[in-house]
Amino acid sequence: MKGPLFYSKILLFGEYGIIRDSKGLSIPYNFYNGALKSDGNSSVETVKSNQNLKRLASHLATLQEEQPELVTFNLESLNNDVENGMYFDSSIPQGYGVGSSGALVAAIYDKYANNKITVLENLTREKLLKLKNIFSQMENFFHGKSSGLDPLNSYLSIPILINSKDNIEATGIPTQSLSGKGAVFLLDSGIVGETAPMVNIFMESLKEEGFRKMLKSQFIKHTDACVENFLGGDIKSLFANTKKLSKVVLNNFKPMIPEQFHGLWQRGLDSNDYYLKLCGSGGGGYILGFTQDLEKARMSLKDYKLEVVYQF
Repeated sequence: MKGPLFYSKILLFGEYGIIRDSKGLSIPYNFYNGALKSDGNSSVETVKSNQNLKRLASHLATLQEEQPELVTFNLESLNNDVENGMYFDSSIPQGYGVGSSGALVAAIYDKYANNKITVLENLTREKLLKLKNIFSQMENFFHGKSSGLDPLNSYLSIPILINSKDNIEATGIPTQSLSGKGAVFLLDSGIVGETAPMVNIFMESLKEEGFRKMLKSQFIKHTDACVENFLGGDIKSLFANTKKLSKVVLNNFKPMIPEQFHGLWQRGLDSNDYYLKLCGSGGGGYILGFTQDLEKARMSLKDYKLEVVYQF
């Protein structure tokens, strides 16, 4: 048995901000994917994944018991498959901010949820919100508090525009220009990040009035502008606003940026060769980069591995 593929995702804009109702834009990233498999493989990875699925199944049983009106699963079939060694075969790096747990949640919902909402339906705002809510409750198992956006993106495999917590829609993004000089890229920090501790630091910071003020007047303001610029194809404004956003992140989200990247982050702001921002919760994993001149950015970052995600 091999299930359908579910892809990784990239939250281009909105990390942390969406917890406080900023705009956000999430796009599928087809470079990585995962699928449920049952093929008798018993390597260390597959056994670990299988045990993880066992714990997830018991989380879903509790969820179904507590909120049967939200979602129910064919638990008998799920438990059976898990007993028979099913695992999630994934190329999505874990702790890298590209949605490894989101793809797994999407795969489980797709295979075992009763009365599931499918991509083929007319995806009204209500249906999208219901899916997001279901996925949020399912993914809480991994992160303690999940927005549900990663699995939603992985499940639907289309860009998602977040206007606010209760207002999300499927959206189109401008067509890539593969001959364009500008690009969004991933920079590999070489460190595995953990979501929960980073989210805890953010939640603690929210208790300070100064931090809340900065979030509203700067972070969310620039994030919202970047989303609008990107969707509107206004590249000039996009880079101006991304620079502002990058600066705000460096000044106020230092714990989420691995220490050895603080200087590199600043260098991008000084040289304008590239601007860096968090990819997911930070603390390691990938860092997201924006550049108007990919060759220049490659030269400046020649000691690092870059993966191009989108070209302007």
